[in-house]
Amino acid sequence: MYLIDTNIFLEVLLGRKNKEECISLFRMIERGEVKAFTTSFVIHSIEVIMDNFKKVNELKIFLEVVTEFKGLEIYSTDIEDEISAIDMMKEGLDFDDALQSYMATKLGAKIVSFDKHFDKVKGLDRVTPKDIVKNSNGL
Repeated sequence: MYLIDTNIFLEVLLGRKNKEECISLFRMIERGEVKAFTTSFVIHSIEVIMDNFKKVNELKIFLEVVTEFKGLEIYSTDIEDEISAIDMMKEGLDFDDALQSYMATKLGAKIVSFDKHFDKVKGLDRVTPKDIVKNSNGL
């Protein structure tokens, strides 16, 4: 099981350098070949960022498409999750990274991210989309 971090979605939505490997992963998730989740916090963060970039049409398409991914669950965090995440800020993480770390740990998932801040969290495995795609192809 994998937790998809905000930056993985943004690579695609904003056409960044790792876009193609992220698209490959999302195709696998869309077909249900890979089981993953993300948090409502990630979705809200993307909404704010896309609004800041004035990409409202792209945001609407994203929200419509992502809900159809067979292998993706959107986990709604609650106040208890968010309070617990604050304890993870002791690891030197900001709130959004702490929340992602907490949720990945709580749900026993590896975090899919390009953010190397996660590497310093004990007991948390960070992978990239390329790692997952490569392993699924038996390479």
